[in-house]
Amino acid sequence: MNGTVIVTYRCNARCSMCNRYKAPSKPEEEISIETIRKLPKMYFTNITGGEPFIRTDLKDIVRELYKKSDRIVISTNGFFTDRIVELCREFPQIGIRISIEGLEKTNNEIRGLENGFQRGYETLKKLREMGMKDVGFGMTVQDKNAPDLVPLYKISDEMGMEFATASLHNSFYFVEAKNIIHDRPMVAQNFEDLVNELLNSKSPKKWFRAYFNHGLINYIYGQKRLLPCDMSFDTFFIDPYGDVMPCNGTKDKEVMGNLNRQSWDELWNSPEAEEVRKKVRCCDRDCWMIGSVSPAMHKYIWVPMWWIVRHKLKFWKKKKYSMYENKIVRDYRDHKVSKEELDKCSTCDLCAVINDGLSEASKEQLKEKTGEEIVAADLAAQMKE
Repeated sequence: MNGTVIVTYRCNARCSMCNRYKAPSKPEEEISIETIRKLPKMYFTNITGGEPFIRTDLKDIVRELYKKSDRIVISTNGFFTDRIVELCREFPQIGIRISIEGLEKTNNEIRGLENGFQRGYETLKKLREMGMKDVGFGMTVQDKNAPDLVPLYKISDEMGMEFATASLHNSFYFVEAKNIIHDRPMVAQNFEDLVNELLNSKSPKKWFRAYFNHGLINYIYGQKRLLPCDMSFDTFFIDPYGDVMPCNGTKDKEVMGNLNRQSWDELWNSPEAEEVRKKVRCCDRDCWMIGSVSPAMHKYIWVPMWWIVRHKLKFWKKKKYSMYENKIVRDYRDHKVSKEELDKCSTCDLCAVINDGLSEASKEQLKEKTGEEIVAADLAAQMKE
């Protein structure tokens, strides 16, 4: 079992591709230690948000999850340096992925955090100085930051860090339906350059990452997934309200059950869970996010393995990976398919009504204040304490 725990929807960043900061959860409603104790055994757990380190009891959550999970990685914007360092002192085996959206100017524009790049970068440096091994960057690629993709990878490589990538997505989780890549060939070219950097390394782990980034080119051209999606079968997400979902990529929130009120076995084997699995089998969103792709790459390992073998042989013959191996990329270049046709293949929907996945109580608080005001007041109160 592979799980993702969304511990909060509160966030202090103002990312241009994600509106979650406008729709925070209420702290008193957020997933409790008691509910976390009811989770099943997992081989891997991702802790995410919002911004997980907004929760002052995150160490307690990690402590409980380590009783259930072999490996834990926290996704964060890296802003709360002291909290991150303090947690890592207690859990030196934990993984930390700090979201950095490009070089300094680009990152700060996209993430809307003053000195966000420097804060994230300095946090990573401190963690490396502490001897932390499982740390690295996470980057969501779009038109604005694609030229920074390889330069940022090289920084991470020089520092001996991990480098995780994603593309723009739309879903209730991001409170967004309008994300889209406009200049696909330019973005794909930067992914191609990254794939070749990864294939040229001596690390088998990076070779598999090359395959993942090859899949991102396929995704931004609106094509079918390269691997089956088994979300809700051996992988799950749980949100701050205890609702268990197949993933974070659906247009509307799909709920299999609620762990606050049910046991895990009761929830996982419920009729509601089976209905969600039927929807997953018919899902047409073709997401390519690490949360769903990583388990699929493990499960169907011969597919990426064969791709790697073929491309390592090409490197031996002095031939590099080309994005034009993808038929759709050639078709677009040769004007056999138009930009408008590819746009229709994406999940971008300018007319969509956004479902933010909030509880009624969390929605109620937004009638008097904006999400930004609520989180700012929350953090101010934490600083006083």
